Amino acid sequence: MRKVVVTGLGAVTPVGNNVKDMWAAIQAGNCGIVPITHYDTTGRKVTLAGEVKDFHPEKFLPKSEIRKMDDFTIYAVAAASEAMEDAGIDMEKEDALRCGVILSSGIGGIETIQSECLRGSAKGYDRVSPHFIPRAITNMAAGHIAIRFGLHGMCSCVVTACAGATNAIGDAFRQVRDGYHDVMLCGGSEASITELGIGGFSSMKALSTAEDPGRASIPFDKERGGFVMGEGAGVLVLEEYEHAVKRGAKIYCEVAGYGASCDANHVTAPLEDGSMAAAAMTMALKDAGIQPTDINYINAHGTSTSLNDKGETRAIKLAFGEHAYKLMVSSTKSMTGHLLGASGAVEGIITALSVHDDIVPPTVNYQVPDEECDLDIVPNEMRKASVNYAMSNSLGFGGHNASIIFKK
Repeated sequence: MRKVVVTGLGAVTPVGNNVKDMWAAIQAGNCGIVPITHYDTTGRKVTLAGEVKDFHPEKFLPKSEIRKMDDFTIYAVAAASEAMEDAGIDMEKEDALRCGVILSSGIGGIETIQSECLRGSAKGYDRVSPHFIPRAITNMAAGHIAIRFGLHGMCSCVVTACAGATNAIGDAFRQVRDGYHDVMLCGGSEASITELGIGGFSSMKALSTAEDPGRASIPFDKERGGFVMGEGAGVLVLEEYEHAVKRGAKIYCEVAGYGASCDANHVTAPLEDGSMAAAAMTMALKDAGIQPTDINYINAHGTSTSLNDKGETRAIKLAFGEHAYKLMVSSTKSMTGHLLGASGAVEGIITALSVHDDIVPPTVNYQVPDEECDLDIVPNEMRKASVNYAMSNSLGFGGHNASIIFKK
């Protein structure tokens, strides 16, 4: 099996529209949750979200192309452009059949679906946009990235709800490790802060109805009451180690292991005992060939819902035993909100940078301890610490669990 390294990163997030700005904001503990501006929230239960701010798509795409894309695709193309530039890959020197993309989205073009349904209802469904389908379908972000960079290898879209981007990273890791590809772009993108998207999650009572941005997304806090929707994209460039060295690439860290499982229990509620989430973590440890005691930091799924945070705490204790209390376990959703199918990508980037820079990001706005969430969650301030191995967890509706391990 071949060694796989991270050589490029790109991000569009509620706390920064590139990796440098995002990472600085995360270290500073800046919260990107704000009152929703995408639509009028008057009379609505949910008024806060992690919106992308001051983003200018024309920096990446001509206006004629922007009109043909939903925001989730635009965010993905922007993040991929940054990641490819960061990696310094010259496709004229690559075998394009050995370069591919696996990019997740949980929902795809929901804004397009909403607007075109309204248009069809008002004017007749023969009058919907000819761009409706290619704007809406979930795989189109991956397709546009492949088209933009001429990637002729595997091009796929993982749809496993909130675990999707971590599955995408793990699946891309295996494609490179097992010799099928030399370079893979992977990650996820989402743009679901719409009336329909927020309304759907709100009716499930999954979202926080807090009005104070500082007390809305509060993972592991006893007063947590639901997650806060976020949007954006994250893309990582994974590369075979010798291939990267040969071209003189900058290397952030190594991808060491991957595990995935399914609760097979309930469409939205996780297993209360955390057993299958723990199984995914244990699989990742075995895949990396390391012991639980080797992990220094976990970027938790940490959604700020009662069931997730309690269940994930139990899962970490099952997987790590007594070492669970020596781990640093933080949730950066406290700053970004929950980016659904993009969350594992943005959190994967943050975890990779944690390994690279020996910095552990905080869980911000933490105030009220919960005895059922009693791990070291790095409250409110980032921490300088040696991070040789770090894990990123993602747990999705449908019972999907995924864990990825990064190594210095």
